[in-house]
Amino acid sequence: MSATAVSAPQTIQQLGRYEILAELGQGAMGVVYKARDPVLDRVVAVKTINLTLPKDELAEYEARFYQEARAAGGLSHPNIVTIYDIGKSERVAYMAMEFLEGDELRSVLATREPVPVVLALDIAAQVADGLAYAHERHIVHRDIKPANIMVVRGGLVKITDFGIARMRTNEVKTMTGMILGSPKYMSPEQVAGKRADHRSDLFSLGVVLYEMLTGEAPFVADSIHGIMFQIMQHTPPAPSTRNPALPEILDLIVAKALNKDAEERYQSAEDLARDLRETRDQLMGKSSGPVPASTQAHGAAIAPTFTRRQDRLQAVKPSAKPADAPQPERALTLSKSFDSYEATMRLAAMTGAEKDLERFSETQRLRASAKQGLPAAASQTTTWRQPEPANAAPVSAKGHSVVYVWVIGGVLIAAAAALVLLR
Repeated sequence: MSATAVSAPQTIQQLGRYEILAELGQGAMGVVYKARDPVLDRVVAVKTINLTLPKDELAEYEARFYQEARAAGGLSHPNIVTIYDIGKSERVAYMAMEFLEGDELRSVLATREPVPVVLALDIAAQVADGLAYAHERHIVHRDIKPANIMVVRGGLVKITDFGIARMRTNEVKTMTGMILGSPKYMSPEQVAGKRADHRSDLFSLGVVLYEMLTGEAPFVADSIHGIMFQIMQHTPPAPSTRNPALPEILDLIVAKALNKDAEERYQSAEDLARDLRETRDQLMGKSSGPVPASTQAHGAAIAPTFTRRQDRLQAVKPSAKPADAPQPERALTLSKSFDSYEATMRLAAMTGAEKDLERFSETQRLRASAKQGLPAAASQTTTWRQPEPANAAPVSAKGHSVVYVWVIGGVLIAAAAALVLLR
């Protein structure tokens, strides 16, 4: 939990064996304290849950709290806050968990300024990792929001309030106000009162990611009912329209996470984490296709090579980029039209190696035919010739012409002599 303690007069000095040191914050469910565990001599965070409910509701609520707390206590993951203990003191139930040195994401977003894109992607990917671990164990958080995400010193991200979140979504009548405590991060199925599965957490994480990237929440209205209507019916603008420095691939990722139809949404937290890290690595130039710095500055699109074709993205359309935005440089590639037999033969003719290539090509044809099981004679395409003797002298075309001239000349002289004698 948060490391920023609020010095104030303590109304509670002890909860179970835990000595209260300071108050860390208050919420709809209770108060969070900084406390000391004298048995293990360590500082812990203790979150209290008010049990001031009518008797007919108290038993059900308390039983569910212990059930959820025990399930959350079985989660052991670097991105999920560790729960040490649960207990009850008078009309207050409490949960002791690891004390974290850091800040809630809610305080980071209080400035209403976008979080640096690489940092935002890293935070969201770590949250997705923690959710993936919980979802594998059939535990759904149901209340992912900036107040339940801790950014610890060193860059580690922790999800808090596992085990308490379900209490905000039960159907106890007196809990209605708590259900609507953070409506702008709820999924459409939660707003509609349907059962929320693991994909509801991914929608809520998509809302958090949108807010980190743009500094604004995607669903904003003057009333709770207005926000709920927007979640059900409104399609928010693409993040890149509010923050032009964003690459368009983030429009696609956010659109998929915020799809109102759970079947068209990300189906697993692992897939979402993978896409977030792929985009982050491209922006940092770590992948095989890094994004040039010039294109990052203008928000140019990253080729979504990792986005599956069957994923239909409908919630948010990518925004159009300025016409004068520079295009990424084309990589040097080989041309298939050059790598051809005809082009090779033309090159051989220019270099005087045509005869050698013909013999080489014939050998290649014979080998190919042998591999296909064809007889060598069937693949023969050239005419067989009697080999010339090894000592045969080459006869040029010019030598043949001279011989023909002398023969014709001799015939003409003989004919002239015969005419003279006949006279």
